[in-house]
Amino acid sequence: MRDGAATTSAEPTQVVRLWDLPLRIFHWALAICVAGAWGLGKFGPDVMTLHFLFGYAVIGLLAFRLLWGFVGPRPARFRSCLHGPRAVLAYLRQLPARQPSFWPGHNPLGGLFVILLLAVLAVQVAAGLVADPQDYVNTGPLAGAVSARISRLGLALHDLLGKLVLPMVLLHVAAVLFYRLWKRENLIRPMITGWKRIRR
Repeated sequence: MRDGAATTSAEPTQVVRLWDLPLRIFHWALAICVAGAWGLGKFGPDVMTLHFLFGYAVIGLLAFRLLWGFVGPRPARFRSCLHGPRAVLAYLRQLPARQPSFWPGHNPLGGLFVILLLAVLAVQVAAGLVADPQDYVNTGPLAGAVSARISRLGLALHDLLGKLVLPMVLLHVAAVLFYRLWKRENLIRPMITGWKRIRR
């Protein structure tokens, strides 16, 4: 089995090429850049040049994901991430079952999380562009184009969302471990190889 998951469900399944290469590169590049920007923002040097560079990389990656969410392959599109309340509740009910979901793409909870995380990151980088800490060094490149009040608001929002990103990332890692250890479904390998076992 290419995805390494044990077939414990009675439903017929098949292994398919689910995640395309650009999406997989985006996923891992975003993880590296967000971790780099967050770490440098919290523990980096006073002059945060590298923090800014990682932030610009995140902007480029988010721009790609926005485009890919409309023109990419079906599993990468935003409409594949969004499910109605009924589907979300039905998925929540079967979530404790100790068997793989074999979901053909982002499951209803995972899809909501993807949209939420992308939105948080988009607002955070936008706030960072206009933030002005008034240290004459780490000013956002667009701070001069907005009022001082907007710059201060951008700084506060950038800091607040920076505190939110860490628990969101930890929640994502915890969910991957839950699927691996409890539901016996490997979600990491498909994001590396592109191949995933799904329901027919």
